[in-house]
Amino acid sequence: MIDFISFPKSLIEFMIKIFSRYVSVGVINTLIHWGVFAVIIYYFDAKQSVANLISFFVAVTFSFFINAKFTFKSEATSFKYLIFVTFMGVMAFTTGKIADYLSIPGIATLIFFSGISLVLGFAYSNFVVFK
Repeated sequence: MIDFISFPKSLIEFMIKIFSRYVSVGVINTLIHWGVFAVIIYYFDAKQSVANLISFFVAVTFSFFINAKFTFKSEATSFKYLIFVTFMGVMAFTTGKIADYLSIPGIATLIFFSGISLVLGFAYSNFVVFK
């Protein structure tokens, strides 16, 4: 069988290394996001869409600067921050809106958003923001 799509082993190893770093930052980012989300929901009785958006902004700012330096070894510019935050913010707010509409429990919203933001956030960061 002919292998039509063949990547050099070094490229695959490089992508795994970058993704591993991204996941490491993502774990801390997730703890920040979940903690702020919980405080807003339980102490301020806010809607999930609002809580998810605010907690997202706190966590995404941390994530952007750490990933720029540690993961992608790239300059953190205002433009890169703006496009990263916009993309991820739309995703965070949309996730919260859908959760509000469907009356999904907050923990399920957080788990779903954490998973989808890991995959889509990495792809967007790697191929658009920090390319």
